[in-house]
Amino acid sequence: QVQLTESGGGLVQAGGSLRLSCAASGRTVSSYVMGWFRQAPGKERELVARVSSDGSRIYGDSVKGRFTISRDSAANTVSLQMHSLKPEDTAVYYCAAKVPHVIQYKYWGQGTQVTVSS
Repeated sequence: QVQLTESGGGLVQAGGSLRLSCAASGRTVSSYVMGWFRQAPGKERELVARVSSDGSRIYGDSVKGRFTISRDSAANTVSLQMHSLKPEDTAVYYCAAKVPHVIQYKYWGQGTQVTVSS
C-alpha cells in the first residue's frame, strides 16, 4: 500500500505562487506515475500535471507555462510549483499514484485546498 500526504496549500492573491508537496510512504514510488489533480466546487476532477518514472511530464492546458511538476525519487516525494496563480486555479488539489500502463490511479491523497483571491 502507498499512502500519499499533500501539504502546502493555502490562500494566495492572484499572481502569486504556491508550492505543493506530496510525500509517499509505505513503499517507494520511483517506478510509479505521479500526478496532481484538482477539483473545484461543482466541477469535475481534472488532471493538472503528471510525471512518469523517466521524468517525462504532461500538463493540463490551463496550467501550461505556469505550473511545474517535479519528483524526488530519493525522498519519495513529488511537488507542484505554481506561479501566476489565477482565481480559477482555486480547488482542492490531490496527489495520486499509479503503475505505468494502467489507466486508473490507485492511490490518492486526502487533498489540500488552494484558494486564489482576486
